[in-house]
Amino acid sequence: MSLPRLVATDLDGTLVRSDGTVSDYTRGVLEELERRGVPVVFVTGRPLRWADDVFPYVGGHGLAVVSNGGLVWDVARSAVHLMRPIEPQVGLEVCRLVREAVPGSRFAVETLAGIGLEPDFLERHVVPEGSRRGAVEEIFDEPALKLLARHEDLAPQEFWDAAEAVVQGRVTITWSSTTALLEMSAAGVTKASTLALLCADLGVEAADVIAFGDMPNDLPMLDWAGTSYAMADAHHTVTELADHVAPGHDDDGVARVLAGVFDL
Repeated sequence: MSLPRLVATDLDGTLVRSDGTVSDYTRGVLEELERRGVPVVFVTGRPLRWADDVFPYVGGHGLAVVSNGGLVWDVARSAVHLMRPIEPQVGLEVCRLVREAVPGSRFAVETLAGIGLEPDFLERHVVPEGSRRGAVEEIFDEPALKLLARHEDLAPQEFWDAAEAVVQGRVTITWSSTTALLEMSAAGVTKASTLALLCADLGVEAADVIAFGDMPNDLPMLDWAGTSYAMADAHHTVTELADHVAPGHDDDGVARVLAGVFDL
């Protein structure tokens, strides 16, 4: 069998360890693949402002899919390669529908400029100084890479199901958190659909991609790739879908699988 021509990997819970670092072993494996001409593409739900922590590991090709497919970022040039945003008119309609169906929903908007949050949106990560706060009608005034909805009293699946029932395809909804945080992209935009566009630019077929993930937002990518791995501690839906199971993210699971596949 031929070797994969491209590696696509999620970050948190997959390539990145629980302490937020990438091990020297993993970094060495990624660098060796780069030397062999096999690009490693980071495909993450992280926004751009939070993804640049790991860009030093992305290799010389310099492309990363962030915000669940809303953006392909050219790391080498520090510039947009491709944007697939939610337009404000659509996003505000989605917010209205979700808030009516699930009272207590709060929203935040990720753009190239950063994050804007409603006053009652309780972010679990550090919010950059100077981030906008205001009603969603005020902060959603330009195309968004990702729309976030949070609920403090519901379970993730319960919130997702309620939102899906009213959104009806206006946006793509997924989640990757242990809390009730929904991540919404433009209709049809997923990690898989944006990765497919990137691979088409590179002349790489889905069958030649090996992909790794751990949460529901990785499901489309793992289903699309020719070879897929769930991490040992992945969400059960991911384990059920993937072709194989890799060691956990704290055990350098991605790197250990790649070392075996490529005989490193």
